[in-house]
Amino acid sequence: MNLPHRELLLGSRRASQLSLVVKLAERVLKTWQPAWTPFLDAPLLEEALHRLSSLAELSWHTEGGYESAERRRLLCCCRHETEAHGTPPIKGLRIEGNFLFDPVTPDDLRAALIEMGLEAGDIGDLWVCGDRGGQGVLTSERVNELHGRRARIREAEILCEAAELQDLRLPAQRLPRHLTTVEASRRLDAIASAGFKVSRSKAVALIKKGCLRLNWGLVGQVSHELKVGDRMQLRNQGTLEVLAIERTKRDRWRFELLRS
Repeated sequence: MNLPHRELLLGSRRASQLSLVVKLAERVLKTWQPAWTPFLDAPLLEEALHRLSSLAELSWHTEGGYESAERRRLLCCCRHETEAHGTPPIKGLRIEGNFLFDPVTPDDLRAALIEMGLEAGDIGDLWVCGDRGGQGVLTSERVNELHGRRARIREAEILCEAAELQDLRLPAQRLPRHLTTVEASRRLDAIASAGFKVSRSKAVALIKKGCLRLNWGLVGQVSHELKVGDRMQLRNQGTLEVLAIERTKRDRWRFELLRS
């Protein structure tokens, strides 16, 4: 069965990446065999599910290693499949090193893994564990290849070790929390400052650096006016969703937000 590629990709800003998911879906329909995508980032995952959920013959499931994982793999299977598909093909990885005097970031860990020969789709979420390195979720094949390998992040030597998902020290899970704030405007920097509890100047800097995004995209103007349904993402700090906006008697704006 051939899928309508043009219609499914129409208007997508990431058509080339989304096309790979469409081709995987097409293969599943032809072979009736379930298949996994590589790890997808949150905006691509969301777009893929939105565009492909209309395909009545298929069902989709996501797995990222833990409940709040952002980068996840998609399992595509024929809707009539009722049997469980076994263990998802992902495993944990420990990246051990001494970073007491030179702190490491998740981006540093990701760059090191890519330098070791991995591709972006091999790598799920990564997080730092104090000054002893970090941990993360990868495809099972790549974890097996990396086990016991050494590399360097700047001056520090790192050692990669395979780990079961249940043995990882997962990042702290943030419970959803409702917030209400009254602001003079609907500007992105003002609401981000109030919702993420950072100074206005810090919010501006985060937006300009691309660390704070709106609906998973980069924002050109810090003065961009928000509307109901908008979602802000701050790297390593979660998501802020605009649930409601209303004008107050004093001509200000009351925002109801969900921090997760």
